[in-house]
Amino acid sequence: MRKTILAVLILAALTAFASPVPAAGQELRFGDHFADRGLRFDLFQVGDAKEESVILDHIYLEGEWPESPAGLVEPFENGRYRVRLYDVASNRLIYSRGFDAMIGEYRTTSPAIEGVKRVFKRSVRVPCPLRPFIFVIESRDRRNLPHPIFTETIDPNDYHIIRESPAAGDLVFDVLVNGPAKEKADLVFVAEGYTAEDRDKFRADAERFAGYLFDFEPYKSLKSSFNIRGVFRPSPERAMDEPRQGRFRKTALNASFNAFDLDRYMLIEEGHRLREMAGQAPYDAIVVLVNSGRYGGGGIYNDYCVTTVDHASSKQVFIHELGHSFAGLADEYYASEVSYNDFYPKGVEPLEPNITALLDPAHVKWQEYLSPGISVPTEYGKEETEALQAERRSLFEARRKELEQARQAGAGKSRLDSIQSGYDKKIKDVERRLEEVRKRYSNLADKVGVFEGAGYASKGLYRPMMYCIMISSPKNEFCVVCQKAIERMVRYYCGR
Repeated sequence: MRKTILAVLILAALTAFASPVPAAGQELRFGDHFADRGLRFDLFQVGDAKEESVILDHIYLEGEWPESPAGLVEPFENGRYRVRLYDVASNRLIYSRGFDAMIGEYRTTSPAIEGVKRVFKRSVRVPCPLRPFIFVIESRDRRNLPHPIFTETIDPNDYHIIRESPAAGDLVFDVLVNGPAKEKADLVFVAEGYTAEDRDKFRADAERFAGYLFDFEPYKSLKSSFNIRGVFRPSPERAMDEPRQGRFRKTALNASFNAFDLDRYMLIEEGHRLREMAGQAPYDAIVVLVNSGRYGGGGIYNDYCVTTVDHASSKQVFIHELGHSFAGLADEYYASEVSYNDFYPKGVEPLEPNITALLDPAHVKWQEYLSPGISVPTEYGKEETEALQAERRSLFEARRKELEQARQAGAGKSRLDSIQSGYDKKIKDVERRLEEVRKRYSNLADKVGVFEGAGYASKGLYRPMMYCIMISSPKNEFCVVCQKAIERMVRYYCGR
């Protein structure tokens, strides 16, 4: 399985001239190119902000291929990475999928910009070709243009491909089965931080979170399109690592908070092991349930989402993070701490379906869903609201400092009460003005427009609606555009 000069030349020609979609009359048929099995490539992704590379670890032959045989070449542009398969004999593109990876996020952080290289474990799964093929990993540059960073010619009959049984003694069980895997969107819940004594709790948690999924549209209306299964492997200890708090637990997947030094962000370190565990059931999407009551989670497109299970907000975290991992949705919030630097470069249209840089206002990304007569961009009192919010924060801080100084000076209760009431009056006035702004624009709450503030940026990026689970939602629902993006992905995996 050695890289060859021939493979590089073929790839160069394909990259330059091949259409990403087969020409008319040349529809790809699954059985002409693939066996009904999967291949899992365990990779190491290495890099910093300037450089990245991919190292192939092992290739595993897996069981029945779970995805629909239709749509071998993905119609979406989601993901900062893409895997492509080319048939060696015909130079034809026979399969492609976009995905994201931890390294893609890491490359925008300060350590990466300072030249600190890190290694990440990532697995990529494809259907098993019948004949020799070229396996290509592409990475998008800062303008979202794809470039190959790894190329290898693979013979599917090579004896180096590992063909061991996927069975690992784990408990695999059904939560919801509506039909064959190829005709459904298949989710698998994987246990993390559950001890052997917690097996029944994990099963109950998997059933509970499956129920949560169908409380939200469009999942609720598409329930018959899903299969859901669970995979339980006991961990020696409960919960997950919390580095900032100095707490470390021995668990199956080494889940950890403080991903990229953000306290609430939890990701999985053992990416290869995760795919090995999940592969014991047919899956299109992986959900890792972590046995903890702490708030937090994470989601990476076409890889996995992870959430704790026993926090009051775990339901919302799960649905939000699944939006990332399953449908490729972007975060729509912007007034929050993140570890990224220039995550979405200025002047470049984001790939995600639910945010836009509005480079062409006459042709908005979600043009077909815009409310009639809506202005583009859409004024919704953002500047006034943010100024009042900043004033309120300033008053809170000033009150805290003045009360602290008064206590240190030995002030009595009457003096402290006077300070408190003085600031309370000012804060109440600010909140009254905030409510007035909210009422002034309340008619926009259910409108699809182009609202500035999204993708961690207060300026220059826009979202479809004022409220959505991908930012915050008083109605606890996805916006229209996100619902449509999720529905498209469900139907894609179902072959419709």
